[in-house]
Amino acid sequence: MPNLILFDTEARDHLLPLTATKPMAELRIGALTISQKWEKRLNGTASFITKEYLHDKFPIKIAHENLLISAGVLPTDALCERILRLQLNEALLKNDELIAACLNSEQIQRLIDDVEIESLEGIEIESDIEVITIERLWDFIRLNDRELRADIHLLTHGRKSAPISATNRVTAPENIFLEPGVKMEHCILNASTGPIYIGENAEIMENCALRGPIAIMDNAILKMGAKIYGPTTIGPSCRAGGEITRSILMSNANKAHEGYLGDSVIGEWCNLGANTNNSNLKNNYSEVKLWDYKSERFERTGLQFCGLFMGDHAKCGINTMFNTGTVIGVFANIYGAGYQRNFIPDFAWGGPDSSYRTYKLDEALVTAQAVFSRRGKDVDATESAILEHIFDETKPFRSWDK
Repeated sequence: MPNLILFDTEARDHLLPLTATKPMAELRIGALTISQKWEKRLNGTASFITKEYLHDKFPIKIAHENLLISAGVLPTDALCERILRLQLNEALLKNDELIAACLNSEQIQRLIDDVEIESLEGIEIESDIEVITIERLWDFIRLNDRELRADIHLLTHGRKSAPISATNRVTAPENIFLEPGVKMEHCILNASTGPIYIGENAEIMENCALRGPIAIMDNAILKMGAKIYGPTTIGPSCRAGGEITRSILMSNANKAHEGYLGDSVIGEWCNLGANTNNSNLKNNYSEVKLWDYKSERFERTGLQFCGLFMGDHAKCGINTMFNTGTVIGVFANIYGAGYQRNFIPDFAWGGPDSSYRTYKLDEALVTAQAVFSRRGKDVDATESAILEHIFDETKPFRSWDK
């Protein structure tokens, strides 16, 4: 069983605020996180090279021989086969950028210490092997369809689905897979447009309508009458309702009420108040721009449809309206009438009809504990230290706090 070490790339800062609380490889696209994709395809276990303030929660595990892999690269059959053929001291490159390498423990330590690794042979990857990368926030929207189809095949190939209750109305049942413990009665599932995967102990309440490709992961709940258009991912232990299209809810997030969410990515522990809506298409149908933490400006996405990107622990009140192409930082607390700003920084508290103030760290930690306790978790010293680091690091974005 190979030891996998997934390293953050320079894209990490472009993927903020999603990467503020975790390594790149712990982000979910398709049904699985990037690390889960590599683990399942290479039959290995993964750890991470990431920012120092995340080390205690996400420690690196070094073996005598290790496969070092870029966390920004999504696995394919051809790429995995090529990586498994790497010999010790060989590195696989794409346009001189490191894709993967086979290194011993001493070489990994030298890499961590930013010391040059001697005797490493660089090999440019064969031109017929596709290398698919995550580099910007909007890549999650652009690539989720293909990743859903690949992950669902990976999870279900050679396996038999749990039975679908006869109370449900189903199209293309051969493309639908239920894990054990699924509760689903009186729903409509159309898998002719793409596969539908429903994870262990998930509950799909009455009158939900699903149009694939869709993944509803373990312990997630769809509230009554939810309308889910693919490609959409509802991560583990999420609560979802209303209308959702072409979106990703990472895990433990709540969008449980009526309202529209489109072409969006919602981080962990977020909560969208009842009747929250986001725009994913500008009135003039022009290209959407999106805030980039690295460049500190709005960047062109190349997309006509692009919605809301929300960092972990962010929350919004009832009837909140988000503009096309909006980025919300970690632990922002948003409310008020009218459209919100297109970028609201981390630990902001307020809305368009009031001045912003800073969500004080001690207040935020109390809220985090209340949220965690509902899922049987605690905000320990490690979690608190991560949030404190994010609070301090993002202060320059809170203009009112200067």
